[in-house]
Amino acid sequence: MHMLFSLKQLQLHPVLTYSRFFLVDKYKRLKTPLKVGKSVILCQQVVILGKTYSLMQGFHGEYAATVDAKGRFLLPGGLKKQLPEAEDRFILARGFEKCLTLYPLKSWELIIAKISKLNDFDPKVRQFRRQFLGGATEIELDNAGRMLLPASLREFASLNKDIVLAAALDRFEIWDAAKYNQLFEDFSPEAFSDLAAEVMKEKGDEKNG
Repeated sequence: MHMLFSLKQLQLHPVLTYSRFFLVDKYKRLKTPLKVGKSVILCQQVVILGKTYSLMQGFHGEYAATVDAKGRFLLPGGLKKQLPEAEDRFILARGFEKCLTLYPLKSWELIIAKISKLNDFDPKVRQFRRQFLGGATEIELDNAGRMLLPASLREFASLNKDIVLAAALDRFEIWDAAKYNQLFEDFSPEAFSDLAAEVMKEKGDEKNG
């Protein structure tokens, strides 16, 4: 059994609270970036009474930035505060839509570990891997805290000047600001309500209904 909890939910859970603090204490001793209340727990697991629980506190917020003539932008302070200390290396890749996806290295490593387990003899796996990994680039903040967007990736997402970095759990999407705003203008509250009901439905609800 696999369940997902936020840190706040764990604090309210009498059985998991002890395990949560044990896990945090363990990782502090290992000197990883995990720190309660500041850095982000991208994904950790704890086993309790034979059940596996995942701990996650995702990124949040959306942040405006401006790309200069050289393709650089200053990483917003509100976003930077959510990163583990000294986190200045990322993987930038094409998104599933016309946007880019910015992964902290820890998030990327988890994805790569999962992809590496896929069946390489399956042509769909190979096609997915090419599409997903193609263009993925490691980037690093400069001394001024700026990030350089490779020209090919800027062109893919049509990033020219005004951009938005939107949190997506353990990563950020980078959109052209106008296109990002259009996403919400084209999506009615009723459509959003219907989508939420569909994707948040618990397994077995249809059978029980």
